[in-house]
Amino acid sequence: MSHSEDTHPQSISQPQTVVIAIDAMGGDHGPRVTVAGAAEALSRDTSGRLRFVLHGDEALIGPELAKLPALKAVATIAHTDQFIAMDEKPAQALRRKGTSLFAAITSVKTREAHAVVSAGNTGALMALSKMLLKMMTDDLERPAIACGWPNEKGGMGTVLDVGANVTSDANQLIEFAVMGTAFHRAVRGKDRPTVGLLNVGSEDVKGHEEVREAHRILREGVDGINYHGFVEGDDIGKGTVDVIVTDGFTGNIALKTAEGTAKFVKNLFKGALKSTPLAMAGALLASSALKKMARSVDPGAANGGPLLGLNGIVVKSHGGAEAWAFSNAVSVAISLAASTYEHDIRQALAQVNSAHGLKSDTVPADSVADEKVS
Repeated sequence: MSHSEDTHPQSISQPQTVVIAIDAMGGDHGPRVTVAGAAEALSRDTSGRLRFVLHGDEALIGPELAKLPALKAVATIAHTDQFIAMDEKPAQALRRKGTSLFAAITSVKTREAHAVVSAGNTGALMALSKMLLKMMTDDLERPAIACGWPNEKGGMGTVLDVGANVTSDANQLIEFAVMGTAFHRAVRGKDRPTVGLLNVGSEDVKGHEEVREAHRILREGVDGINYHGFVEGDDIGKGTVDVIVTDGFTGNIALKTAEGTAKFVKNLFKGALKSTPLAMAGALLASSALKKMARSVDPGAANGGPLLGLNGIVVKSHGGAEAWAFSNAVSVAISLAASTYEHDIRQALAQVNSAHGLKSDTVPADSVADEKVS
């Protein structure tokens, strides 16, 4: 596939054309969802600058694309009949250069695309992205996974890390704050998002040594970070701050707990509404409001977790996402690709490292992110 020069990613200025690579074979549903999700994301775009490259089996992608003329007009299929299974080990994925995921990530490396979106195997996505794209700076050990988190204020917070780094030292937590700030600014449009460190209490003496040290440095002042202080678990849903920083072990447990609780409450509520004829009549009268509430707490509303810190934009979708949820992950990639996000992170990390001499001392443990994200 050839592109004119204006399709090449720009690190500072916004590109005239935004090219999104889709791993069309990734996830539980493959092209049925990934192609429809790309089309839905396109329908929300008003710029007229979007182009898509759908990586995967043309025999499976083609019929889905034929149903969507608006997408077909701006999409190209990059054929391969190889794909990475959801239960495939990352080590195996690294050796298979002909897969749809390998090709999609490579297109970002070669500047044929500005961003890649996949609902596929998380472990393989992480390993291939790091191998092919490398990290933004030598100090960063591995990407941090960020996720959107709906709050009671009606907005969307950002939580990171939610699975890439089991343990994180103080320097890494500060790097997460820098990357989370740049991400939130690019995707949520807030110029100076507030940042909080997740802890077991708000007092300075609470928490383990690494989180207390990160708190001390951030409280003294780090350029570009609008630091609030310690926050607790219930502050995430309250929207106390815009960006919540934690290690991947804690963040992953918080995320899965929240998703499980949301499903439990949803099912409990549905059961209650069907319990009596009067309840069913009330549900019918309030159906539009109930649908709006259900959509707002649906994990799909916040779908799309970027791997922050890479030398390129990679966004992970839930493996079981349907088209609407997958489209939200695509929209995250579009927002990042059309922003100065990568330049902002590089500049901010350079300033922080220069001012504070930060360099991580520990090599993070293995990722706790599921190879299959539900």
